[in-house]
Amino acid sequence: MEQEARENPSAGTRNAGDEMSDIVEVDFESYVNVELDMEENNHISEVGHNVSSSTHALLQNEDESADDDDDDDSGTDHFNTEKSGTQLQRCERPGGVTSSLPDTFQTSHLLFYERFKAYQDYMLGDCKPSEVKAFTADYLEKVVEPCDWLALWSIGVFDVLVEVYDLDLKDLKACVRLVLPLQCDTRGCELTEEAIVTLLEANQHRLPLQELLVVYEQSGDFDLTALALEHLRFFYTHIWRQWEEEDEDDDFDYFVRCVEPRLRLYYDILEDRVPLGLVAEYKSLLENCSQCFQKFSVLCRGLRTDSDTELDNVSMVESLKLYDQLETLKRKLHIIENPLLRYVLGYKGNASQQCVQSRGLRASGMRVVHVVTDSCSTIQLQSLLSDRLLHLCSSEDTEIQFSRDPVSAVERCHQGDVVIVLPGIYSVTSSIFLPDSITIEGFGLPDEVVIEKKNKGDSFVESTGADVRLSNIKFIQHDAIEGIMCVRQGTLNMENCVLQCETTGVIVRTSARLTMNMCDLYGSKGAGVEIYPGSVCSLVGNGIHHCKDGILIKDFADELDVMPSITMENNVIHNNAGYGVILVKSNNGEQRDVALDPSEEGPAGPTAVDQQQGGVTDPTNSTSNGSADVQPESAENNSTDCDVASASGRKLHFIRQISRNKETSCSRAVQDLMDHQIFVSIQGNQFRRNGMGDLGTFFY
Repeated sequence: MEQEARENPSAGTRNAGDEMSDIVEVDFESYVNVELDMEENNHISEVGHNVSSSTHALLQNEDESADDDDDDDSGTDHFNTEKSGTQLQRCERPGGVTSSLPDTFQTSHLLFYERFKAYQDYMLGDCKPSEVKAFTADYLEKVVEPCDWLALWSIGVFDVLVEVYDLDLKDLKACVRLVLPLQCDTRGCELTEEAIVTLLEANQHRLPLQELLVVYEQSGDFDLTALALEHLRFFYTHIWRQWEEEDEDDDFDYFVRCVEPRLRLYYDILEDRVPLGLVAEYKSLLENCSQCFQKFSVLCRGLRTDSDTELDNVSMVESLKLYDQLETLKRKLHIIENPLLRYVLGYKGNASQQCVQSRGLRASGMRVVHVVTDSCSTIQLQSLLSDRLLHLCSSEDTEIQFSRDPVSAVERCHQGDVVIVLPGIYSVTSSIFLPDSITIEGFGLPDEVVIEKKNKGDSFVESTGADVRLSNIKFIQHDAIEGIMCVRQGTLNMENCVLQCETTGVIVRTSARLTMNMCDLYGSKGAGVEIYPGSVCSLVGNGIHHCKDGILIKDFADELDVMPSITMENNVIHNNAGYGVILVKSNNGEQRDVALDPSEEGPAGPTAVDQQQGGVTDPTNSTSNGSADVQPESAENNSTDCDVASASGRKLHFIRQISRNKETSCSRAVQDLMDHQIFVSIQGNQFRRNGMGDLGTFFY
C-alpha cells in the first residue's frame, strides 16, 4: 500500500500495524463491514468497498511535512512528483466533440465507504451543527488549491469556463474571473459575454464552491481539489438541512446523528433497497419541511419582541403553529432516515401499488381454469384430468386455458378463476398482482412447484383481492424490497406453502386479512410476518424460523386505527436472530416493569426491563440467553435516538421478557402474550432458540 497517514495532525506518527487496527476499529463502530487482508492490504477492493487511490489521498496528514526516510507512516503525499498522473477518471461533456468546454473530473460515482471516511475523518469529525461550516472551511483550506485553476461554473441552465484566482473559505466561495474568449454551454437560454460579466459582477466575482466543477488535468495536481468540491457539493445537496444551523438543540455529534444515517439512506435508495412509496414519501416530507421552515423564518424575522399589537400576537400564534408542524415533519423524517425506526415503525401507504384494478367477472359469465406448465408427461396429464379438471370443469360455463408461466396466467384471470401450476421451477421477473378473488394451487408438493423471482422490485406477490387462495407452492424471493408476500387489502388464505425469503417476509397491511396455515417461512432479513394496526391475522400450524425477528406486531395505532386482531395456534417459532414475537407500542403510560424470577436470571443477572437511558435500544444490543452473539449498535446511534425521543416528548426503548430455560420458555412467552388484548387466541405455540428471547416490546 502507498505510504499514507491515518491520524490527525496532532496525533503524531504510528507504525503500520497500529494503522490497520485503527481502521478496523472505526469501521466496526460505524457498521462498515470492511475486511482488511493484513498480508495483502493493497487489495481492499476485494470486499466490495473499492476505495480508490484518489480517496486515500484525502486520508493523509496535510500538515505533516514529508520525510526523506522510508517510515511506513510518513504521511507523504500520494500525488508527489515521483508519481505523476491523475488517479481520477475523465468525465466527458454530454455534447461530446461538439462542445466548446473542456472535460471535468469524474467524481459523482464515489462509493459509500469513500464518502463516509471523508466526512467522518476529515471534513466533519465530531462537530456540532453550528460548527459544520467552520469545520468544512478548515478541511477545504487544507486540500483545495488556493488559486490558478480552471473550473466550470455550472448552475443548471448554463456552464461557463472560469478561472479561480482566490478563495473565500469563510463563506465557502471562490473568487473567479471569466476566461476569454467566452466558452459556455447553455440549456434553453441564450447568453452573451456581457450577460455573463453582469452576472459575475452582481455576485462580486465570488461563486459558491459547490457550483464549480474542476477542469480535468492529467498531471494529478488538482485531484484533491476535485474530490473536496465533490464532497462539499454532495453534502449540501443530500445531507445538510437548512433548519439545522438554527436548531436550539445543538449539543450532539452531527456526523453520528445526521450524516451517517442520511448517507446510508441515500445509498439504500440508490441501490433499490427502499420501497418506492417510502422514497416518494421521504421526498415529499423534505419538500414540506423546507417550505414550513421558510414560512416560519419569515414570520420570526417580522416579529418585534417589544410590540404588543394585535398583528404581532397573531403572527406569534401562527409561528408557534408552524414550529409544531416543523417539529412533526422533522420527527417523521428521522423515522425514515434511522434504519431501526424505519424497520419497526415502517410506513402506511404506497400509492404506486394501487394501479392494478380488479377485473371482476367476465361479461360472458365464463369461468376459466388456467393450467401452467412448460411441458408435461401423459401420466401427469391423466392425473390432472382425473384429480382436478373433471371436477372443476363439470359445467358448460367453464373452459381450460394453458400458460407457460404463472404471471401470464394471473394477468388473464378474472374473479372466480382457478390457476393450477404443474411441477416445475418457474422464474419470473415481475411482481405478481392479485386484484381478484382467485385460487392458485400447486399440483404436487410445495418443493415440486417453485415460483422464483429473479430481479428487484418492491414486492413479490401483491394481494388486494377480496378472497385470494394460495396452496402447495414454494415461493423463492430475491431482492424484493417490501416483502415476499404483501396483503394490502382484502383476504389472503395460504395453506401448505413454503416461503423462502431473502429480504422481507409476509406483510399484512391495515384493514387486510391473512390466514396462514401449515406454511414454512424462513430467511427474512426483517421480520417473518409484519402485522399492521387494524389488520386481522390467523397463524395456525406454521414454522417461522431463521429470520431477524419471527413476528413483528405494529399495534402503534393512532386515534383513527384499531388494534390488530391476531390468532396464533400451534406455531413453531425458532432460531430467529432477534425475538420470537416483538410488539411495537405507543408509550402512553401503559408501560409497566416486569421482573424476572431470580431463579431465571443468567450469570450476568440482567433484569427483565432492559432499557437504556431514555433512548432507543436496538434488539441486537441486548444480550441473549445462550444464543449466538449479535453485533451491537454503536453508542452514538443510541444517543442519537435518545435526543430525538426527548425532542418529541416520548421515550423509546425495548422491554425484554426472556425465559431462561426450555422448560419454561413456551409457557412464559404465552403468559406474556396473553396479557395483550390484540390476541384473540394463542395456544400450543413453541418458542425455541430465538436469539434475543421469546417476546420483546418496543415502546416509542
